[in-house]
This record gives sequence, structure tokens and C-alpha cells, in this order.
Amino acid sequence: MKNYNFFTLIILTTVLMGSSFAIGKIGLGYSSPLLLAGLRFFLAGFIMTVIVMIQKRPHPSGMKNWGRVIIIGSLQTAGVMGCIFISLRTITASESSILTFMNPLLVIIFGTVLMGNRYKWYQWSGVVLGFVGVGITLGGINDFRIGLVFGASSSVLWAISTLLVNRWGRNFDTWVLSAYQMLFGGGILIFLSILLEEPFFHINKHSIFILLWLSIMSSIVQFAVWYFLLQKGDPGKTSSYLFLAPFFGVLTGSVLLNEPISYSLIAGGTFILIGIYLVNNNFKKEEVNNTGYLLNKTK
Repeated sequence: MKNYNFFTLIILTTVLMGSSFAIGKIGLGYSSPLLLAGLRFFLAGFIMTVIVMIQKRPHPSGMKNWGRVIIIGSLQTAGVMGCIFISLRTITASESSILTFMNPLLVIIFGTVLMGNRYKWYQWSGVVLGFVGVGITLGGINDFRIGLVFGASSSVLWAISTLLVNRWGRNFDTWVLSAYQMLFGGGILIFLSILLEEPFFHINKHSIFILLWLSIMSSIVQFAVWYFLLQKGDPGKTSSYLFLAPFFGVLTGSVLLNEPISYSLIAGGTFILIGIYLVNNNFKKEEVNNTGYLLNKTK
């Protein structure tokens, strides 16, 4: 793939990743958070399920594998995305994106503690820099808001689901796993919306546009472009560009929502971006799991 095509697609997919926070926050003006998240991923999962069925891609066999798909959907879609959308009620899209994209840093810690993985020195340097950045960012926040807890929780759940996909993902077709975990996760979010909140969705041209954008562009297209790049290019090089996603999260939050960018946010965000880059960079040829994160472990 030519370099300019590669970078164009990298910018496209990371812009879609990052901008979903600001667009999701705008969407909360028309919908309750869990319902909006549920509709987004149920619709995206339904469309992808139809596609993988038409393509006759291999589906999971046995209740054990289907159970694993549901677990991943519960964590990756319902847990992560539910926490993100709830966090957006009380914190900015910039803050939520930065907290959520701490997950590559947590993958290193959880992978070491829970799975006995061993990582490179520069990855641990990235973890240290990343958490220094989080400290600087949060140090500039004058008031505590519950959204900070949900934003941090989304990164914890994302890290755990990443490790589970690493362990179980080889048993699944990537597209089938993604389709059904979004479908199941979206269904769980809709159920939680009925159970835990007073669900509402105001139907008008703006709300429908936001829902379709989040479901199609920020879910299906973003996913498709990302996996196309992983398959056609070097996975390690591709995954190193994940640091751009929180950058675009902050940028779109400022542009679309007029969110202020404080000095602490700039300084802390810079440390976090460098940390994510070090965690994912492919200085040496390493194994990459099917979520795009470098495993970078040695036995």
C-alpha cells in the first residue's frame, strides 16, 4: 500500500474513533445515554451480522464459544460503551476520550498480573509516562464528577476485554466475532436502559443522523478500515497510530462542542499520547492481537 493511502486511511479511522465522543455527547441531547449506546451498537451489529451471514463466514460452534462471544460483548460493547456514554453526561468529550484510551496502558499491567505476560522495557516506559499524563490531566480538574469514574472504568473494561480477545479470539472469525459482540452488547445496553434509566429518544433529523453516523461511520466503517489496515500493512506500525485517537477526541471536542483545552489537558494528554505510542510501537517484530494492540510478550 502506498504511504499516502496508508496515512489517509489512518487519519480516517482515528478521526472516526476520536470524534465519536463529541458526536455521542451531542446525541445525549436527544437520547438517554444507555439507550443511545444500545441503539448504536445493536444497529451496527445487526448490519454486520447480515453481512457475515451473506458472506457465509464461519460462525462459532458450541455453547462454550457462543458464551465467550456474549462475555466479550458484555465487556467490550455493553461495559465499555455504556461507561463512555454515561461519563459524557458530566465530563467533556475530551476528558472521556483521554480516560478511555488509557486502555493500552492497562493492558500491559493486567497482562502481567493476570496472565503472566512479559513486555518490553519501552512499553513499561510508556505505561509510566501515560499515568504521569493522567495525573497531570486530573490534577487540572477542579471539581470531582462521577463521569471521571465511568471514564476510567471504560478503560479498565476495555483492557480486560482486549486480553480476553487475545486469549479466545483465534477461535473466531474476526468479522463474525465483532458483529455478534456488538449485536449482543447493544441488546444488553437496551435492556439496561429499560432497567436503570428513563429511556427516551427524540426522533428528528438530527437524532437520526447522529445515530446513523455513530452506527455506520463510527462503528462499521471505522472497524472495517482499521482491520483493512491491519491486514494489508504492518500490524505493529498500524497499531502505533492509536495515539491519534484521543488527540482527535480532544480536537473534535473543542471544535464541535467548544470545550476548553486547558494547559493541564495539553500537558497530560501529550504524556498519554507518548505513552500509548510507546506501548504500541513495533520497534521489533512482535505479535499483534486481533484488536490491534501489540502483545509484545516473551516467554
